[in-house]
Amino acid sequence: MAKLVYMALPLLAKPHKTIASSSSSSESLKLPHRTRKTNISIPTSTKVTTNRSVKPQKLNSDISPHRAVSAVRLMRIELGGAFADLLNEKGKGSGENEMGYVQRTLGFRTRELNHQDLRLVTDIVGGTIRWRRYLDHLISSLCHDKDISSMEPLLLQILRIGFYEIVKLDMPPYAVVDENVQLAKAALRPGAGNMVNGILRKLVMLKENETLPLPKVEGDDRSQARALATLYSHPVWMVRRWTKYLGQEEAIKLMIWNNSEPSYSLRANRAKGFSRDDLVTQLNVLKVPHQLSLHLDDFVRIKTGLQTVIHAGLLKEGLCSVQDESAGLVVSIVDPQPGETIVDCCAAPGGKTLYMASHLSGQGMVFAVDVNRGRLRILKETAKLHQVDGVVTTIHADLRTLTDGEPLKSNKVLLDAPCSGLGVLSKRADLRWNKKLEDIEQLKILQDELLDAASTLVKPGGVLVYSTCSIDPEENDERVAAFLVRHPDFHIDPVDRYVTPDFVTPNGFYFSNPVKHSLDGSFAARLVRAL
Repeated sequence: MAKLVYMALPLLAKPHKTIASSSSSSESLKLPHRTRKTNISIPTSTKVTTNRSVKPQKLNSDISPHRAVSAVRLMRIELGGAFADLLNEKGKGSGENEMGYVQRTLGFRTRELNHQDLRLVTDIVGGTIRWRRYLDHLISSLCHDKDISSMEPLLLQILRIGFYEIVKLDMPPYAVVDENVQLAKAALRPGAGNMVNGILRKLVMLKENETLPLPKVEGDDRSQARALATLYSHPVWMVRRWTKYLGQEEAIKLMIWNNSEPSYSLRANRAKGFSRDDLVTQLNVLKVPHQLSLHLDDFVRIKTGLQTVIHAGLLKEGLCSVQDESAGLVVSIVDPQPGETIVDCCAAPGGKTLYMASHLSGQGMVFAVDVNRGRLRILKETAKLHQVDGVVTTIHADLRTLTDGEPLKSNKVLLDAPCSGLGVLSKRADLRWNKKLEDIEQLKILQDELLDAASTLVKPGGVLVYSTCSIDPEENDERVAAFLVRHPDFHIDPVDRYVTPDFVTPNGFYFSNPVKHSLDGSFAARLVRAL
C-alpha cells in the first residue's frame, strides 16, 4: 500500500499501454468530442418544457428566489450551459442574469437576488452537485418508482435541493418542505407539489428517527466500493482507484475533503504595485476573514467573502486574482527571473502565465501558447489589465504542430498539461461526474505527445517543467518515467531548492496533497536537458 502523503509509482516502471485517444479534459487542447450519457433524462435543448401554471413575465413573490435560481442553474449545469458558481470568466457576479434564466425556464420571475440569496445559491448548487449520488440514492429509496432516471429533470432538481437542505444543511425541515412544494406547484403542476410534499415528509421522519436508508460498507471489494461511492458521493471507479493507491482510510479522507466547502486564495498583483500588505488592508476594510499563505509571499487565503471581494472591484481592477497556492508553487519551481525567456505551452486561461510575467520586472518575455484563440484573447486582455502585457506574447497554435519546422527555443519551458483534474474536485463540484476511467487512458496519450513536443523547445542545459492538477500517479510519475525513457538527454532536477521539503516526493518531484496541505492537488517535475 502506498503512503498516504503521495500516490507514487516506481519512477522507471514501464508505462502502461494506452488506447486511441478521443477526448481531453482541457478546452485548450481537445481531441474529438465524445458524447457522454447522464443518469437522468435531460432535454437536448436548453429550453425546458413544463406545464406552467403562472403566466410568463409575472412576479411570483411566494417562491423562494434562491431555490428557483438553484433549480434552474442545476438544470443548466447538467445541460452543459453553466458552471457551479456564480462567476463568469471575467470575475463578475452573474446573479443579475439568473432571473432571466428562471423566467425563460419556469415562466415566472421571483424577487431579485440579494447577497444572502447569492451565497445560498452557491452553497446549494455546489453542495447538491457534490452530493448528487448520495441524494439520488435517498430519493430513489423513498420514491414509489425506484428508477428515477425517467423523472422530469426539474422535479428531480427540486427534490435534490430539498433533500440537500434537510440532510446536509440542517435547515428547518418544514420550511424546506413548504417552499419546495410551492416551487414544484408553480413551476410544474399541483400534482408535482403533492409528490414533493410526500417524499420530503418521509425524509424528515426518517432523519428525525436516524433511520436514513444508507448502504453498509461490507462484502467484497466491489461491494465496499459501491457503498463508499454512495456514502461519500463519488463515482465507483474513483473510489476503487484511490483505495488501490491510498488504502480505504485515506481514500475516505480524500472524499471528505472533496465534499467540503472550498477555500480560495487571492494573489496580490505585484506588477501593478499592489502588495500582499495592500491586499490585507483592503480585506480588513471589507471585513473579509483571511489568513496569510504559509508558502508564498503574494498569496492570502480566504474561506468566505469572495463575493464581497468581487463586488469591491479588486479583480476587475487587476489588483489581485483568484489563484490557488498549488498553482503558485508550480511557478516557484519554474523560478522565473528578470530577463529570461519562458515558453508556457498550454497557457490559457493564463493564471501561471501572468504570475510568471509578474516576476520578470518588465524584462524578458513569456510566450503563451494555446490552441484556443478565444481563451488566448482573454489572456491577452488580462495581461494588459495586470500591466504585464509588455512581457507576454500570445501564440495561437497546437503545441504538437508548432514544433514542426524551426521551433521557438528557450531555457525554460512550462507544460501545464491537460489532465483529469482529480486534484481540484473540491472547487470543481461537477467534474467528478464528467470524468470516466477511460479518460485517463486517453489523456495519457495526449500528455505524452505534448511532453515530446515541449521537449523540442528546450535549449541544451535548459529546464522543462511538467505539471498537472491531478493526484493520479499515471498522469504524474508514470508520464515522467515514460518521457525519460524516450528522452535520455533529460534528467530530474530535484525541486527541494524551490519548495519546502513537505512538498517534495522521494523522486524529487513536487506534490501537493489536498488532505495534508489543504490545497488543490497538483504535481510538477523539473527536468533538465543535457548540454
